[in-house]
Amino acid sequence: MSQIRGRFKKAADKKVDQYTASIPYDWRLYPYDIAGSIAHARMLAKQGIITDKEAETIVIGLNGIKEEFALGQFLFKAELEDIHMHIEARLIEKVGEVGGKLHTARSRNDQVALDMRLFARDAVANTLVELGGFQEALVALAGANKEVIVPGYTHLQTAQPVLLAHHLLAYFEMLQRDTARFIDCLKRVDVMPLGSGALAGVAYDIDREFLAKELGFSQVSRNSLDAVSDRDFILEYEAAASFCMMHLSRLAEEIILWSSAEFSFIELDEAYSTGSSIMPQKKNPDVAELARGKTGRVYGNLMALLTTMKALPLAYNRDLQEDKEGFFDTVDTLLSTLNVFSGMVKTIKVNAENARAAVEKGYILATDLADYLVKKGEAFRPAHEAVAKLVTYAVEQNKPFSKLTLTEYKKFSKLFEKDVFSITVESSIAARDVTGGTAPRQVEKALSSARKTIGARGGN
Repeated sequence: MSQIRGRFKKAADKKVDQYTASIPYDWRLYPYDIAGSIAHARMLAKQGIITDKEAETIVIGLNGIKEEFALGQFLFKAELEDIHMHIEARLIEKVGEVGGKLHTARSRNDQVALDMRLFARDAVANTLVELGGFQEALVALAGANKEVIVPGYTHLQTAQPVLLAHHLLAYFEMLQRDTARFIDCLKRVDVMPLGSGALAGVAYDIDREFLAKELGFSQVSRNSLDAVSDRDFILEYEAAASFCMMHLSRLAEEIILWSSAEFSFIELDEAYSTGSSIMPQKKNPDVAELARGKTGRVYGNLMALLTTMKALPLAYNRDLQEDKEGFFDTVDTLLSTLNVFSGMVKTIKVNAENARAAVEKGYILATDLADYLVKKGEAFRPAHEAVAKLVTYAVEQNKPFSKLTLTEYKKFSKLFEKDVFSITVESSIAARDVTGGTAPRQVEKALSSARKTIGARGGN
């Protein structure tokens, strides 16, 4: 803070310097700050605000600083509070007083707004890549196990049989919605704020459209007050990330259940499991559990920034410094979770026999029996009641449906005939041959569609 205390006679307290400094985390904005500064210098020269030679000197200096960062040679100083001051101070050290001209016609307010948008743009692009990679992994697992049958659940109670591929492709659909949200978010990210100054614009003949073109933005902000104080694009990313982490957490929960001894539908690779410090037999699904836990921190980052923003008057307030740590954490958490989930899913082994054994337990074909009666002419509600009583009877007799006699079936409805024994798990699945259903033909169509979606965006 000591670098911009020209109005004050008294130095800032060291505790204040430490409290207000953002360099411990905003250092990662350096490539965006340098890119924005290079574009700004070139625009200033184009407009005759500085000379071409001065701009060239500044650009050479900035590229030198970028190389220092890349080589790990950049020296951070405690008295410089943020990445912007660090780069500006180092530029003046390298090129002399001409470096001080770089800040002409801009404020740190529009400078940081630009840096955050450039960072967010890359974050969205990287997120879309990781989402696509994870979808590929899901489709590959589904395709390799498209004949495997598992119990479908409601209320976590056995409901109806489904194909495992159908179950996995449900997550593909969730991720498609996530992808659409991030793509839509990019529309709001893609706005160039530089030239808004501190809050009112700048008193120089600048070319904002040139800046937008140089930096790859399709739009220029239309209101300077809004431009320096808008963090909707961060909130939007964090909201989309919260949706995505929620979907990943749901899958994590199923992976945890399915890999347990009680279910044993799948086996996780040792590379994606951990042991116990005391129980030698344990193979813990820690990756899935951590993803489930990390979902809460992503939600927390969203709520923290919403709370920060809710009472801020226009335009810039220092509260907005709190946008960065949570945003960086959300991006890092989501990208790493998607990446590690891709690896975990690619190495999952499916225990088809165990899944089939679970399907055979209970009375998973009860709905099919009710449908059978309906097709024989019974109304659905009486059919449902008859089968419900049949289930109660079978439970009391400790018999599965397959062990009941036709005489026993007829106790509950005269419409039951010998063809009732043709109702099987396979016939149940095949009967759901409607768009979006679990029938093999529909699942094959869904797999084909998913592969086309992946191929259309350049997936493998």
